[in-house]
Amino acid sequence: MRIKFSVLSSLSLALISSGMMHAHAADAPYYNPANSASSNGMTVGYELFKTIGCPGRGILEAPCAGPVVAKPAAAAPAAAPAVVAAPKDSDGDGVVDALDKCPTTPAGRKVNAQGCELDGDGDGVVDALDKCPTTPAGRSVNAQGCELDGDGDGVVDALDKCPTTPAGRSVNAQGCEPDGDGDGVVDSMDKCPTTPTGDRVDSKGCSLPQVFNLIGVTFDNNKDTLRADAIAILDDAVATLKRYPALKVEVAGHTDSTNSDAYNLDLSQRRANAVLNYFVSKGVEADRLSAKGYGEAEPIADNSTSKGRLKNRRVELRSLN
Repeated sequence: MRIKFSVLSSLSLALISSGMMHAHAADAPYYNPANSASSNGMTVGYELFKTIGCPGRGILEAPCAGPVVAKPAAAAPAAAPAVVAAPKDSDGDGVVDALDKCPTTPAGRKVNAQGCELDGDGDGVVDALDKCPTTPAGRSVNAQGCELDGDGDGVVDALDKCPTTPAGRSVNAQGCEPDGDGDGVVDSMDKCPTTPTGDRVDSKGCSLPQVFNLIGVTFDNNKDTLRADAIAILDDAVATLKRYPALKVEVAGHTDSTNSDAYNLDLSQRRANAVLNYFVSKGVEADRLSAKGYGEAEPIADNSTSKGRLKNRRVELRSLN
């Protein structure tokens, strides 16, 4: 018994000196301060052996289990990052809808920062549809971005000085028909295309004579009323007078030899007045015109025949300058 006590005492001293026994404040499983294993409440000798736990008891009994190490609490799984929806670009032109001023651009078209198609010449027709992409600024264009050409002569309206050229006519760079002899009558209408420079010409491009007979302007017997078939001829004469605004003319009336000289003189004056009044009604200045009746004094045909008398009932234009 002494031997066991001695061994236990030696064990106690060894544990204390080695630091393996600690104060009663040590935590289980190394020491139980309640000393519930001791029947007498003593903590020396064999009773101490019963009181202490590992590692002391592990020397004589089963090896001590390793210290219980508390496992750290498992970290909560990281929250998945919030998914941010990409800005919407409905027409796929690279400009998001919130900034796109042209949200229905057709696929594949080039656009500017506002999402609208490019219009290099600023004519309102986008480059992808513009067949005339270098139109000068401010010009009116059609749906293809090309300038308007109202008469279809190949010269755009902005440069066309003759914007009503009939279809199919040849024109120069100004959109006007050529006039080889410069008489004011275009080549396509000129019956006398080599008129001397400076000559006044009629509507056919032929030089005006000093006295110009309005052939076809005739009157019924003893009448001074213009016939319907005379109107086209008179309108042609109006155009000639307007082409030469400085030209002054006398409207000369004539009759056949029927009736007395006095009667025929009065009738021819009334016929001349009828023509002059028609010219004025069509815009020819009255101060450029005068009217004179010559009666039967200047016949151009035989008064003994009906055809001759018809020719003698006439009106002429006589240049005064």
